[in-house]
Amino acid sequence: MPSLFTLLNLFNGFAAIVFISQDEFYKASIFILFAAIFDMLDGVMARLIHSTSEFGAELDSISDVVSFGAAPAYMLYKAHFFQLQETGILIAALPALAGAIRLARFNVKLSTHKDKIYFTGLPIPSSALTIVSYVLFYHLSPDFSAHTKSITSIVVVALTSLAMVSTIKFDNLPRLTWRSIKQRPVVTSLFAIGIIASIITKGKLVFPLMMFYIVASGFRQVFFWLKELREPEIDIDESEAPEPELYEPD
Repeated sequence: MPSLFTLLNLFNGFAAIVFISQDEFYKASIFILFAAIFDMLDGVMARLIHSTSEFGAELDSISDVVSFGAAPAYMLYKAHFFQLQETGILIAALPALAGAIRLARFNVKLSTHKDKIYFTGLPIPSSALTIVSYVLFYHLSPDFSAHTKSITSIVVVALTSLAMVSTIKFDNLPRLTWRSIKQRPVVTSLFAIGIIASIITKGKLVFPLMMFYIVASGFRQVFFWLKELREPEIDIDESEAPEPELYEPD
């Protein structure tokens, strides 16, 4: 059953690519959204029936590369980077390549199938959400100049790609339960506010919120790095250190 949901994720990713090739970006985004729903359901179902496995994890990663890597990258290419010809292909492919690296690293380090509070590197579904929301609500909008769109597209590609292959800690999506609220009240509250704001604005706030998520996580990581560097090291008085014991060979 969990693998069936995973395959539905993969199918929706493939369908999204088909609609992107026809310049039907809104329909494609709906299929990517359904892919994300099935991607979430396969993990929930696997935990409910206790059927988590390495096979399921590998199949999930393959599906994610298509639905959240190749499809959004192709959307960027069709929306903008096709103008740069071969160079545009390379630039637009970066989120897909970075996503594949991020998933491979995740699988190698996978030790448990339980929910984690933090992920190392931006999760590939979050990257897809950032890219798709940018294309739909900003790049296709007539309110921005071609020059602004060109610069923003490169920034989105660079930021999402680097964030995925980075070692920055990103918060996992909180569960809207009393336990989650007690454990992480600030994160859960911000997540709930973000969902409500996105619904009220009919999706227009999704891209700014995702950019805030990426940038804020990066600044938080830098803050912790600086904090570790400023912490004084414990000085050891060598005169009081115990003498090493010497052992004679048998």
